[in-house]
Amino acid sequence: MRAVVQRVDGASVAVVTDSDIETVGEIVGEGLCVLVGIAHGDTREKAAQLARKLWTLRILEGEKSCSEANAPLLVISQFTLYGDARKGRRPTWNAAAPGEVAEPLVGEVVARLRELGATVGTGRFGADMRVSLTNHGPFTVQLEM
Repeated sequence: MRAVVQRVDGASVAVVTDSDIETVGEIVGEGLCVLVGIAHGDTREKAAQLARKLWTLRILEGEKSCSEANAPLLVISQFTLYGDARKGRRPTWNAAAPGEVAEPLVGEVVARLRELGATVGTGRFGADMRVSLTNHGPFTVQLEM
């Protein structure tokens, strides 16, 4: 399980359809925008571990965590985090878990965060999405579980 975590001053995700663009998740003010990739072999336990790490990671202003600052998170599924472009000109996605495996595990990360008390916005799994954010810092870290 891989996550790219950005400290933000607001972020949103919109889903694009043939006739519309609909904002499906948004956080206002200081928080984290988290792109989550799921690999083969990832488990609910890893999802719970990632949720705990995200909730307690001290990267907000003043070295606070989301739990300390009561800051929201925007969690978006991102299978392309497991893209491999070492050979050729097109990335392969072989390391990314298929949707039927990945979707419930991303949902588990979100559910565990909410159990911990977090306010969590989300994207829509498998949709054509547009993510907008203001990176504060800039500050971006990558986590591996």
